[in-house]
Amino acid sequence: MHGNGQGAAHSSWRRYDYNLFPIFHERFEERWGEGTAPFLDPSVYDEEQPRPRAQWINVDTGAAVAVVPVWQDDRKNRSFAVFYLPPAGGIWVLRPGFTQYVESGEETDEQQAALRNDSFKKAVAHAEEFIFGPGS
Repeated sequence: MHGNGQGAAHSSWRRYDYNLFPIFHERFEERWGEGTAPFLDPSVYDEEQPRPRAQWINVDTGAAVAVVPVWQDDRKNRSFAVFYLPPAGGIWVLRPGFTQYVESGEETDEQQAALRNDSFKKAVAHAEEFIFGPGS
């Protein structure tokens, strides 16, 4: 795995885990409708954005990949999604497998935190395999 985020020696992919790129939100809502991506909303203050998350950008092509917590109707029942932004436009949802967990807010117990962290690691590994290839 590329835990340091640098990837292969000659890779153009760079890890960037600060604010999510607004283009993820724009392309998601362009495809699935306005208001469908509160988990990608760049107008939410950084400390209020759902965590954990990971993000990579290809500095040569402008492509990007993000791992973020997502939900539908109930904000507590979440899973991790992996999104890919091709350079030519659009958005792909990559399926990392079962990554569901419960986010109970400020009262997260050890078991819930362990499940969330394991789910996050699984989604990050899936993203890195997509970016860098099998065995990364």
